[in-house]
Amino acid sequence: MRRPACDPLAARAQAAGPILIGQSAPLSGSNQELGRDIRNGALAYFNKVNEAGGVNGRRIELVSLDDANDTKRSEANTRKLLDDGVLALFGYGSATLSRPALPLVEQVRITFFAPFTGAEPMRQFNRYVYNHRASYADELEKIVEHYTTIGVKRFAVIHYNDAIGNANLGVVVQALKSRGLEPVAVAALQRTQSNLSKEVAATVKAAPGVVIATTLYKSTAEFVKLSQRQGMHAQFVSTSFAGSTALAQSLGKDGHGVVMTQVVPSIARTTVPIVREYQQASGRLLGKKDYSYTALESFIAAKVLVEGIRRAGRDLTRESLLRALDGLGAIDLGGYIVAFSPTNHNGSDFVALTILGRDLRFRD
Repeated sequence: MRRPACDPLAARAQAAGPILIGQSAPLSGSNQELGRDIRNGALAYFNKVNEAGGVNGRRIELVSLDDANDTKRSEANTRKLLDDGVLALFGYGSATLSRPALPLVEQVRITFFAPFTGAEPMRQFNRYVYNHRASYADELEKIVEHYTTIGVKRFAVIHYNDAIGNANLGVVVQALKSRGLEPVAVAALQRTQSNLSKEVAATVKAAPGVVIATTLYKSTAEFVKLSQRQGMHAQFVSTSFAGSTALAQSLGKDGHGVVMTQVVPSIARTTVPIVREYQQASGRLLGKKDYSYTALESFIAAKVLVEGIRRAGRDLTRESLLRALDGLGAIDLGGYIVAFSPTNHNGSDFVALTILGRDLRFRD
């Protein structure tokens, strides 16, 4: 970087021109649907704010750089964004893409807002990281609670054989253990693995009643399809990690009845004010009714961030934004509550279950 982004010159640069919010996201490659939904959800809210005159007379500009789901590019993008003097970093596409940015975030003392992950390593308190959504542990506990309540005892788990995936497995194992159960099958996959036949065969043989998938959409969809071809009729349940739009498209007609956790209200429930607000803003941005849970999640995150910027006042700096976010307390965004404090940067534990219909939309 040409100049440390936390020096007085960088701070004063925020006082003029648009408010820059930096984002590194997978806008191309294998996870591009997720990245585009994150970007579009944020843009829908920022555009709404700008149309109303901005924040304290200043427009908000989202600077989105493509990392193609590659950690090296994510780190390089972060360096560029910091060098360009952004006020905050926003909406990175996963824990894997977020973690390379953390040392830089801590070095320059900048807000790292709403990484799109519920992974436990990202939930540990960090002065500069704000998670506005529920954790994967919250989602997995909800799944186990729901299905054990209706009498299911045989669970299988699909996870990636890495730090995040193994942490997810551990959460499920503990949730089952607390109820006197254990998984009947565990499929540990590599993120780039294409041949799942061995893992599918072992899972089918174990005859689970519910299969919990903590993997991305391609792995999950392939596992579902292969399992069905082998005659298994277990209930598949995915965490939000897969991305609802991408998973629905990958499953196609084979996905009818697949369940997925969501960390925001149903995108079809317009009686919820934040959903109605999102639909209206998204329609203006895209010119069509193309709604997604990921975009709604990003819309909500952008609304919280803007509230922090507004409360930071006209003398806007990276430090004043941090102080404002810590002082938010509990705010109702329109049927969805987020709460931050100086000791709590995990804003919500909201989780709901949705099911994929024949129209390839997840509904509650």
